[in-house]
Amino acid sequence: MKCPFCGSDEDKVIDSRAIKDLAEIRRRRECITCGRRFTTYERIEEVMPQVIKKNDVREPFDRSKIRRSIEIACRKRSISQEQIEQMVKEIERTVQELDRREISSQVIGEQVMKHLRKMDKVAYVRFASVYREFKDVDEFIDQVQELGKDARK
Repeated sequence: MKCPFCGSDEDKVIDSRAIKDLAEIRRRRECITCGRRFTTYERIEEVMPQVIKKNDVREPFDRSKIRRSIEIACRKRSISQEQIEQMVKEIERTVQELDRREISSQVIGEQVMKHLRKMDKVAYVRFASVYREFKDVDEFIDQVQELGKDARK
């Protein structure tokens, strides 16, 4: 590890602590050359699949896109950032467990809808209206009526 102060690659670890559900390690280090201390964070590099978009373009999996779309769907709803983060983690875990090199964006979208449907019906309909590209009001109404039928069961 290079010292951010003097650039030396000689240091020693003073303290290590697991953080964030044991998925990350925080290390306090001391540079042997200049004696200054700094902190580093380590986490496992997870190999995520390439995402195949609707237009067949492939791009790296990006959890921030999932988070951003969920946040937009949940705007002005009583859903905390912790709940959104937990949802993103669960979706990411599901994608990893599929153990594929490539995955379609539809699979990810369906996972988002599954989680939103359980958490908040309004957020679900907001996301579904964009994701499923409703062409008219009738499609929107059909989706809302389907939710109403599920709620009565």
